Amino acid sequence: MEEKLILTEEWDKTFPKSDRINHRKVTFHNRYGIPLAADLYEPKDAAGKLSAIAVCGPFGAVKEQAAGLYAQIMALRGFLTIAFDPSFIGESGGHPRCMASPDINTEDFQAAVDFLSMQDQVNSEKIGIIGICGWGGMALNAAALDTRIRATMTSTMYDMTRVNANGYFDAEDSEDARHAKKQALNAQRLEDYKNGRHAPGGGVADPLPQDAPFFVKDYYDYYKTKRGYHARSLNSNSGWNVIGCMSFMNQPILRYSNEIRSAVLMIHGEKAHSCYFSKDAFADMVKDNPYAANKELLIIPDAAHTDLYDRTDVIPFDKIADFFRKAMQ
Repeated sequence: MEEKLILTEEWDKTFPKSDRINHRKVTFHNRYGIPLAADLYEPKDAAGKLSAIAVCGPFGAVKEQAAGLYAQIMALRGFLTIAFDPSFIGESGGHPRCMASPDINTEDFQAAVDFLSMQDQVNSEKIGIIGICGWGGMALNAAALDTRIRATMTSTMYDMTRVNANGYFDAEDSEDARHAKKQALNAQRLEDYKNGRHAPGGGVADPLPQDAPFFVKDYYDYYKTKRGYHARSLNSNSGWNVIGCMSFMNQPILRYSNEIRSAVLMIHGEKAHSCYFSKDAFADMVKDNPYAANKELLIIPDAAHTDLYDRTDVIPFDKIADFFRKAMQ
């Protein structure tokens, strides 16, 4: 039976609507039949076939937050864009809720390319993607798989497979540490099965502990304040299920990143706790890659992780737009 989506028609974003774009809700489905919800942004003065960009992320956020802001700003620069909720969260379908999958969430990007390719006002030969935070890793994975993607941009990227398997800064990169995590997660599976529901893992800590590390304070400042809070955001509320990201532990997503032939731009904040993800992923991507010349890593001075979510004075949108224009020529 086809899953019916309930879409909010009112403007409920964390950023103001521009009067220079047309906006509407759209839906499409991935190859698993999961229906996905998206906001479509189109420049009002658009003429002819447009280049298009699909945007998703951050990990645990919804399209009304950073992804929508990126999509609207790129529409103001002449692109037709969509910001979509991935499977199992936000206004998109899929059950159970609050789950993540390295396969299905990569497929969500490919489904967005399917949708954009079918739009009358889109040049199907000029489609790119933007992945923010954890969806940056998914975007690179999609680029390694989907030859239709002409250009990929990642912002403040997380490699969710690496952080789940190894912990932050690879501090838990040992067989014993992974075994202990697996034991705890599998014990939780039995509890969930017995209780008939999945236990939530909890979103960003609230109240904020006085001794919280900087990156936790950074997340709190975005997800738990007026700046970025949204009622449907997992990070703003109860978070992913405890076992929601379990499969990331032994299903690495960037195995073939050095076979990406299309253009890639990675941006990251110099002071972001997560900056090592982009630095290492970029090094792996260009190593022995004959198409390394169209890859670029841009480190933003003094920027923290969430600065690249919504700080329009920090995010280099002119650079990003120029990257996509050149890559899609």
